[in-house]
Amino acid sequence: MGSILRFRHILTPDGLERHKRLQIDDEGRISAISDESGSDFDGWLALPGMPNSHSHCFQRAMVGQGEAATGSDSFWSWREAMYGVAGTITPEELADVAARAFADMLLGGFTSVAEFHYLHHLPDGSIGTEMARAVAEGARRAGIRLVLLPVFYQSGGFGQPAFRRQSRFVHRSVEDYLMLLGDLDDPGDLALGIAPHSLRAVAPAVISELECGAREVLGDDFPRHIHVSEQRREVTECLEHFGATPVELLDEHLPLTPQWSLVHGTHATEKEIRLMADRGVTTILCPLTEAYLGDGLCDVVGLRAAGGRIAIGSDSNVRIDAVEELRMLEYGQRLRRERRACLATGDGLGRPLWNAVSAGGASATGLPVGMIRPGAFADLVVLDEKSPALAGLEDDMALDALLTAGNATDIRTVYVGGKAVVHGGLHFCEDEIGGAFVATSAALRGRL
Repeated sequence: MGSILRFRHILTPDGLERHKRLQIDDEGRISAISDESGSDFDGWLALPGMPNSHSHCFQRAMVGQGEAATGSDSFWSWREAMYGVAGTITPEELADVAARAFADMLLGGFTSVAEFHYLHHLPDGSIGTEMARAVAEGARRAGIRLVLLPVFYQSGGFGQPAFRRQSRFVHRSVEDYLMLLGDLDDPGDLALGIAPHSLRAVAPAVISELECGAREVLGDDFPRHIHVSEQRREVTECLEHFGATPVELLDEHLPLTPQWSLVHGTHATEKEIRLMADRGVTTILCPLTEAYLGDGLCDVVGLRAAGGRIAIGSDSNVRIDAVEELRMLEYGQRLRRERRACLATGDGLGRPLWNAVSAGGASATGLPVGMIRPGAFADLVVLDEKSPALAGLEDDMALDALLTAGNATDIRTVYVGGKAVVHGGLHFCEDEIGGAFVATSAALRGRL
């Protein structure tokens, strides 16, 4: 049985539209959009829910850790702290942490998530689907739409064997990985893709083999994600080992198609940026995490000018807020270029940036999300017209204010498939998810 939602304003790919009725079918998709002549509305301004295109949900348990100065601190020293959490977490604990991360995503304006899942094996080294199923269980509890991207991980650096603390991530062969993929595809209740971790963790020739094998399991239409050019050291070592920069190296070994998403691209060269745009790949930026880890700033202005498609992800999940991700994205470019309105158009900043990034997220996840239009899922973020940042504003000015002055507290209601999972700024299952997370976090910290 379908349902109807009515809004005073909705943000569509064509812009803001006033007084609209959304007809939602039994699958939670928008079947029609029509004018609404009544005065009884379900909300003020509905935006397409933002796809979270890159997440490591287990890292939500690391919040507050690793902030003490430890000499020449960097991504690489932070990574050692991450291994401490990854080493002992159980499937039951992962489900609790995932549910917390995914509930926070919904509260923060994300309605779907591509989970870059590399914590595969059990603490004792046993191989199975338990850890992946725990992520799916966390998504079910929270009510978020999930695309699971099992990660293929083999080496500890360019030409280096994996080391002991990476043992839970590693598959010995492509065949072992494809077996996991096949097991997860049965009974067909998960949306799946593939994720070779990075060029430092998977040899480029193997990525082509991996993609071909995945086609036999999943067919041709599935998302492919990979970390690329996140740190300068990675780029330097790639050049030393292969004589090419990361994006150029990928393009040499496989066809980069619009089904590929490159995560970060922080230190991509001007030539690589043109290549990414020409190949139609999606570049997934994670501005809060890239700032948190001190990675640097991708030339997003150059990428957009070349016609490149962008999406965002919460990555380490130390802070989960779609509005703040977009603000950091824009403000980072302002600091890089020393000018304002870097990603804005003549229509302002909020509307074009939200639409561009949410549409890019649809490409990155391979889901019909990120747009309010017939055929898309009714995944919606409804703003609170009484919030201090937005009060008294209308049309594009409200969306510009959201990105420059707002945050997740300006969100009143969130729908996934037309069903409210956040109402009045509260998650529908907060007490259960919050209590389980507190207990699990304490247990994890006690083992560090």
